[in-house]
Amino acid sequence: MKGRINNRLGEIRINPEVIAKYAGLTAVECFGIVGMAAYSMKDGLVRLLKRDSLTHGIVLKIEDNHITLDFHVIVSYGVSISAVADNLIENVKYKVEELTGMEVDKINIYVEGVRVID
Repeated sequence: MKGRINNRLGEIRINPEVIAKYAGLTAVECFGIVGMAAYSMKDGLVRLLKRDSLTHGIVLKIEDNHITLDFHVIVSYGVSISAVADNLIENVKYKVEELTGMEVDKINIYVEGVRVID
């Protein structure tokens, strides 16, 4: 479902793919996030996604102009996962709400792996 915003000039429709891409770009800028993860059900393997396919690690739902986001991420080794998750939630919530004008109700974070950064 697309997000819809009505104003005095008409209706604005936002494609969920746009919101997911923006949220993914915001997420990978957060400290401690190595990148988005894709999980292969067939192999049971997790792989790090390249920057151009960030949306594969994000599940986005829009209901009545309220957004729910699920992030599948890989974090840096040695960082506090709780602190990284709190930072990601705050940044993504603020930036997505600012971009869309819609409310972000819930952000779920699934840590799929840990990587050592050189």
